[in-house]
Amino acid sequence: MTALAYKYHSQRARKRKKAKLNFKALVSTGTASLNLALASVINRLPNTTSISHPKSPRHPSWFYIQNMDCKSWGSRDIVFLCIIVLSLIHVSLGAKVRHFKWEVEYMYGAPDCQEHVVMGINGQFPGPTIRAKAGDTIVVDLTNKLHTEGVVIHWHGIRQLGTPWADGTASISQCAINPGETFEYRFKVDRPGTYFYHGHYGMQRSAGLYGSLIVDMADGEKEPFHYDAEFNLLLSDWWHKSVHEQEVGLSSNPFRWIGEPQSLLINGRGQYNCSLAAKFSNSSISQCKFKGNEKCAPQVLKVRPNKTYRLRIASTTALASLNLAIKGHKMVVVEADGNHVQPFAVNDLDIYSGESYSVLLKTDQNPYKNYWVSIGVRGRDPKTNQALTLLSYSATPASKLPTTQPPVTPRWDDYNHSKAFTKSIYALMGSPQPPKTYDRRIILLNTQNRLNGFVKWAINNVSLVLPSTPYLGSIKFGLNNAFDQKSPPDNYDSSYDIMKPAPNQNTTQGSGVYSITLNTTVDVILQNANALAKDVSEIHPWHLHGHDFWVLGYGEGKFKDGDEKTFNLKNPPLRNTAVIFPFGWTALRFVADNPGVWAFHCHIEPHLHMGMGVIFAQGVHRVGQIPKEALACGLTGNKQN
Repeated sequence: MTALAYKYHSQRARKRKKAKLNFKALVSTGTASLNLALASVINRLPNTTSISHPKSPRHPSWFYIQNMDCKSWGSRDIVFLCIIVLSLIHVSLGAKVRHFKWEVEYMYGAPDCQEHVVMGINGQFPGPTIRAKAGDTIVVDLTNKLHTEGVVIHWHGIRQLGTPWADGTASISQCAINPGETFEYRFKVDRPGTYFYHGHYGMQRSAGLYGSLIVDMADGEKEPFHYDAEFNLLLSDWWHKSVHEQEVGLSSNPFRWIGEPQSLLINGRGQYNCSLAAKFSNSSISQCKFKGNEKCAPQVLKVRPNKTYRLRIASTTALASLNLAIKGHKMVVVEADGNHVQPFAVNDLDIYSGESYSVLLKTDQNPYKNYWVSIGVRGRDPKTNQALTLLSYSATPASKLPTTQPPVTPRWDDYNHSKAFTKSIYALMGSPQPPKTYDRRIILLNTQNRLNGFVKWAINNVSLVLPSTPYLGSIKFGLNNAFDQKSPPDNYDSSYDIMKPAPNQNTTQGSGVYSITLNTTVDVILQNANALAKDVSEIHPWHLHGHDFWVLGYGEGKFKDGDEKTFNLKNPPLRNTAVIFPFGWTALRFVADNPGVWAFHCHIEPHLHMGMGVIFAQGVHRVGQIPKEALACGLTGNKQN
């Protein structure tokens, strides 16, 4: 080695030695949102073991990067970090902390004109709408006033970057909040979109614990489409049978199904014992006669002619897949699950539980008429009447009902109609593209089974049962006796005939997790199959916590080698919820880049209750300090963070 080369390498060695730091590096920031976002970014850099959340995130604070091995950082890592930090500082300057104090309790209500007990927040059903801007920090002090049961809130579609303990999943990310206790949810909404929140303890979503969460563009940013005003439509289904009675029936032997919902609700309002369009019905149902102050009276959408309106539509249904249509008006789909899509026009749209959309509506029809807005059941033989409200032009009194019948919901089993809509969704140009290859493929077979006579849903013949200690804490602290250490299988027996009921209907149950290497690319193939009854296969909308995924494609029958040639790698939509159709498969791809423990499950409430879900864990060692209140139960109850 020449003297010059030796001098050069010696200098580099000294710099590397200096850079190899095992220290607590102090990083000063001005806002809680920047703290949390920066923590998320740094956790993804090489050999950075963990970064803790600020102890006092309401004010400028300090937090620590522990055991940072900077020598492994390449120049691209440094540049990436600088760009991200500068952009976060830019966003954080206009960001706000939005604080809410909520009390969850049972109360009397009449969502469909029949009085029953509902679950409300601060005396409201549905719960209060949260409105924020991208980059804001949301703080919700949630007090449980239910007296006899726990509660948690899941912020559906919010990825919880750097705050996995705030995901709001009992036994997964946190302990249930006990009666009389208050828990602080603190998280950043990092991107605009149409989202919602709901209970994730037992079947509390069925009891009415849900509301809207709308995130607008950050100051100075614009949507890629124009509109003059907007409406929010939160869709749900409603039973007269209490959620506790439903849970007992699902867990009984003999099995007692919950039945079809009594009503469909639009923004928490529906009509069970009457119809706005009774004269067009073949049944004996009576005509609704509202005075205007009834809480079950429909919320009329009052519009001005020749304007463009954005309709934010989200489905919190416990069971029903829905179809929405507006008489005489087309809709242009522009957003799906918080992600922009290539605009396309539809006469109606199918929406499954857990999904959200934005559509643009042009008020270009006769302004001296009113028009029906309808939702009806899809995917199940409907026993539930349509829910109706009105699109009312400003020149026409809202009391003037349309003289034509409401839109006819497509036949419940017209799956070609459903598939045509779903397959028309493509990512907007410029959206992130998926990696071209994957590191791991997991094929999940959905089956209906029996366990000691009880009816269950299972994935690869394992029906999920949640442990008493939250996975996030038990994995972080190495509590190997807190849940099953055997990982569920990545595939199922290739000889299984998905077109027939299982020859052996027995299943097992377990609480094991899929441990996924951080920052790897994972393909998930959701495979549908015949249920216990012959020639029956159901729609299942699957929701992934903590991530978005690319929907690469759909197929009929059993997924097989070579089907990946049909994958869309050019412009697949980014979603957080995707449907598998009867006797078919759906292919998803995601990057496991968010340290934490995340649920992936069917969003149909009774199906999850019966075991249709799996757990993904990734990079838990990089999760920083977890608020002690999140883990104050089970084996983590006496752990110090």
